[in-house]
Amino acid sequence: MTPAPGVRRMAAWAARPAAAPSGAAPAAARARCELCPIGLGENHRHLLHLEERRIICVCETCWSLRSGDPEFRPPGVRTLWLEDFVMSDEVWAAFQIPIGLAFLLRSGSTGAVVALYPSPAGATESELELTAWDALCAANPILERLEPDAEALIIDRTSPTPRYAIVPTDQCYGLVGLIKSRWEGISGGQGLDKAIAEFFDDLRARAVAA
Repeated sequence: MTPAPGVRRMAAWAARPAAAPSGAAPAAARARCELCPIGLGENHRHLLHLEERRIICVCETCWSLRSGDPEFRPPGVRTLWLEDFVMSDEVWAAFQIPIGLAFLLRSGSTGAVVALYPSPAGATESELELTAWDALCAANPILERLEPDAEALIIDRTSPTPRYAIVPTDQCYGLVGLIKSRWEGISGGQGLDKAIAEFFDDLRARAVAA
């Protein structure tokens, strides 16, 4: 897949595995805080590194002390399932996203809206055409309250019925890692389809309807 103009590969995300090899201890059990030497359990905090646009795993102390630093931001807390979301085929086509699965967010530092879509190598980022984004916001005013960097609109148009939700950005990064770890062959394989379906089933079960 050849990225469109303005697209860049997010190597930092591509390098972060989502699952440990068979027979190994879970990666989360061996993980350490990326800002201090404290070990982390499976359920731990995340911070977003705004300059490098990557997620880092942190302990409770570092999360509390560093959340207010200019280079870091905590992920959002809302998970909203958008039951009546409106996206025409024309608006979707204007985004020029080459696959039917992506998440869209606004950069707090630049004001630009970017799309990130997964691949077997990680995530690819593309800056969006703002006219199409403005049209999407006009049809769905809830997007005006999307928290920059911390929240993303996740879009799945690969299923018979398109699915849309607003989620914390670390959950989107988790989906990227899941796809990378489950990808098989050229097209991804049936196991990948099952993993994506399970991700959205779990997301729907946890989300609040909006």
